[in-house]
Amino acid sequence: MAKIIYFDYCALIILAILLISTVFRKMIRGRVNHYFLAMLTISIITVLADIWAIHLDEMGPGNVTAKCIAHTIYLLVHNFTPLLYILYLVAQTDTWHKLNQSRFQKLVLCVPMVLIIGGFAVNPFRHIIFYLDENDYYTRGSHFLLLYVSVLVHSIFGIIYIIRYRKLFSKRRFSALLSIFPLMMAAVVVQFFYSRLVVEMFAITCGLLYISMMVQRPEEVIDTVTGLGKLSAYVTDMKRAFANGKPMKVIMINVANYSILWDMLGYDSMNEVLCKIADMLADLNRKHGVEAELYYLGVGKFRFVVDYRHFDQTEETAQLVNALMKRGFRYNQMELNLVSHICIADCPKDIGDVDALLAFGSDLNTKAYTGEVLYAAKLYKKEYYNIMKDMDRIIERALADHKFSIYYQPIYSVNEKRFHSAEALLRLQDEKYGFISPEVFIPAAEKNGAIHKIGAFVLEEVCQFIASEEYKALQLDYIEINLSVAQCMRNDLTGQILGILNKYQVRPEQINLEVTETAASYSQKMMMENLNALNAAGISLSLDDFGTGYSNMRRIASLPFHIIKLDKSFVNEEDNPRLQIVLKNTIKMIKAMNMKIVVEGIETEDMVKQFSDLQCEYIQVYYYSKPIPKEEFIAFLKQNLSH
Repeated sequence: MAKIIYFDYCALIILAILLISTVFRKMIRGRVNHYFLAMLTISIITVLADIWAIHLDEMGPGNVTAKCIAHTIYLLVHNFTPLLYILYLVAQTDTWHKLNQSRFQKLVLCVPMVLIIGGFAVNPFRHIIFYLDENDYYTRGSHFLLLYVSVLVHSIFGIIYIIRYRKLFSKRRFSALLSIFPLMMAAVVVQFFYSRLVVEMFAITCGLLYISMMVQRPEEVIDTVTGLGKLSAYVTDMKRAFANGKPMKVIMINVANYSILWDMLGYDSMNEVLCKIADMLADLNRKHGVEAELYYLGVGKFRFVVDYRHFDQTEETAQLVNALMKRGFRYNQMELNLVSHICIADCPKDIGDVDALLAFGSDLNTKAYTGEVLYAAKLYKKEYYNIMKDMDRIIERALADHKFSIYYQPIYSVNEKRFHSAEALLRLQDEKYGFISPEVFIPAAEKNGAIHKIGAFVLEEVCQFIASEEYKALQLDYIEINLSVAQCMRNDLTGQILGILNKYQVRPEQINLEVTETAASYSQKMMMENLNALNAAGISLSLDDFGTGYSNMRRIASLPFHIIKLDKSFVNEEDNPRLQIVLKNTIKMIKAMNMKIVVEGIETEDMVKQFSDLQCEYIQVYYYSKPIPKEEFIAFLKQNLSH
């Protein structure tokens, strides 16, 4: 009775389309993609062998050798499919190190296949798997069930493996990866009892199609420019590796002059440069047999992830990458130099989680360029990254347990010969990590929104101090309070500040709000409206850190600043004649706009005199006093008042 092979033809068409689309979607790099391509290839061979065998059977007696070859290829290759799928799952979970450590798992995978291969080896002599009867028709042998037992064992193993590592997958991926087993087993049962209905390969093909749509998604894992793994894939893979306790070494490659090259070349040309770099790295990876996973994280950051099998090649590979990047290349008749930081991180030995790994990789660009391969073990400050990882909880704890405190640094008036104001500075002393710099916790507070609670706390504390009898005895004109970028963007900022001032009966002129030059460079409408509203309410405004960035002078001139604070970089270059010219003309320009000047960073009496002679009104420096707690600040000013 003729077999129905239309399902095989459908499977062949679908598999061919899947193979072509996988290649065109650039899903060809990396171990996971290699195994998926192998499954597609094996499935196509299996379907072709099945169609060939069925056609030979339908031709009647004869063609004995061809029939034996066709059926052997079909049955043998077909039985490799579940094993290959399990290897694909191992690659998906990145648990090769665990599989290699388990003798039992290796036996479960290998023993059935050894028995099957042995069965096919003796089949020409004993006919235990299949044979051709006296009419040259295909007939199942006495031990044909071995094939089904092998499939069943591997299927059960695969199901248990997916369930065991289910936390590593999203629901969509988990259901897609699991779906192939019920499809395959249902088809096996149908074909076992209805041998005319050839549906096994069609069922497997449907499973592979579902996996291709739900799991093998290039938009989730492939960078469209370089063809390497993208940032989201890197994060997912690193999280999975850390969760599995997998040892790995990461070669980090940061092109430090990426922004300069981008500005010089433009979008399209820079993408071509990135493609050339990616191709060079991929070629090096292939030629030296490192088998590393390659990623491009954006903004000139490439990553080699080397697993334990090739640890001995890591340092040599990093040196080769360093030499390759130093060499640069010619592009459009230009010699492009790639200034690159290369660093090796031994994970989880050096760095124990993905957040710290990402943060350290970003911080690489802040290191001085040496031209040598760097090592995370020497550069990584574990406590700093632990603080960054725990920062949200640290801020919550500080707000709840009153761990924030206000320090004050006095500001000296050159003309009045007295301390006429002070800056309020926030400090954090955590019970676990000790002192944490504002440069660390303020950006974190801006990101998680806690900056608004912190800002309100600082203003309340300062206003409470200003309203006290102790403050009145100090004869200060005002206290400066810093405003962050996030606070400046708040639509109810003016109302909130004036509300706190009214609560403590503090006059607007008794505080001065300070905005950094970086914050002032933002051109958001809300910031402009807030600063103008605060100024209209009688609150004076200062611009801090003037000279640290590339100032938009027109924008600064349009904002209602009363005071400009010169950054200490002006002070540190006193021996630079050109900078002295810039300094003198900057001071003239500021004074021409009727703004007053505060100088920071002065350390000697001679420098105090120099800036006094330049008619700078105020000096806020360690020469007079460092930031000190309120009690010490009060005692310091009282002592100076008595002299």
